[in-house]
Amino acid sequence: MKIPQGIEGLATLPPGMALSVGNFDGLHRGHAAILELCRSLRTAGATGVAFATFEPHPLTVLRPEFAPPRLMSVSQKHEAFAAAGVDYLVELPPTPEVLNASAESFWEMLRDRTRPSHIVEGSNFHFGKGRAGTIERLREWCSQSAVKLHEIDAVTVPLVDLQVAPVSSSLIRFLLSVGRVRDAAICLGRPYALRAPVVKGFERGRTIGVPTANLQVTEQLIPGEGVYAGRCTVDGKTYPVALSIGTMPTFGENPPQVEAHLIGFSGDLYGQTINVEVIDWLRDQRKFAAVDKLKAQLARDINDAADLTRVRTIQPIAALQV
Repeated sequence: MKIPQGIEGLATLPPGMALSVGNFDGLHRGHAAILELCRSLRTAGATGVAFATFEPHPLTVLRPEFAPPRLMSVSQKHEAFAAAGVDYLVELPPTPEVLNASAESFWEMLRDRTRPSHIVEGSNFHFGKGRAGTIERLREWCSQSAVKLHEIDAVTVPLVDLQVAPVSSSLIRFLLSVGRVRDAAICLGRPYALRAPVVKGFERGRTIGVPTANLQVTEQLIPGEGVYAGRCTVDGKTYPVALSIGTMPTFGENPPQVEAHLIGFSGDLYGQTINVEVIDWLRDQRKFAAVDKLKAQLARDINDAADLTRVRTIQPIAALQV
């Protein structure tokens, strides 16, 4: 997969591509529907599959305080697009050239310089300065050109409580923030995964017989405080994980920590970057009256995490497989 940069990168794409433009954070089931259609168009004669993604999110420049936390690190995003069979991933940084482009000028650039044969977008697609471009305007402009527009309806899924919800990155962020990681996995089509380097922490886990890998998560949204069941692969072997996210209240006031106990693992992970899939919620964080009571609870957490990791399996959605 090639990764051209900026507006000029869009202009260098071979003509005749199946193209989609958007943020694509998380590559969830709605994005997968777009991917699947683009790949079918390539099979039917399009010269390839190209995605143009805003990297980072434009709000990081326009309104940093409102910029949404990422669901994927940059490296995760690259790997996922490549695995999905995308030929070109154009990254559009939030430069003045990108942010100030009107909807009409952006369309004209696509039509005259990128020259895709197909554009595939969701029904709520917006583009151009101030999000002035709508799917209706794009439909009108495409109808007057050689570009064929394909509109994808919102993908809906039944959540654990059987409520049917339209999938979106915003919904997934909310679900993760309140610990509903099973629902987030349903929307993503796979478990949410934290990717981060392992750094030295307080090392209290070693003193109570439960060593943990302290994750320095800087790029991604961290799920809400709690204890979770998870999964992590190291050197080709997959381990169940008891994952603690919180301030370690039993040990006083502490900054938030993300600590992963890899069940059955023995070794040194310091300095390595690992992926921890967050499979299911186990319990709230709480303060224990004594360390022995915490140790007893951690033993139960480890057993529960090992059991849940065995039974909670989500088959990756087909559109994200090569």
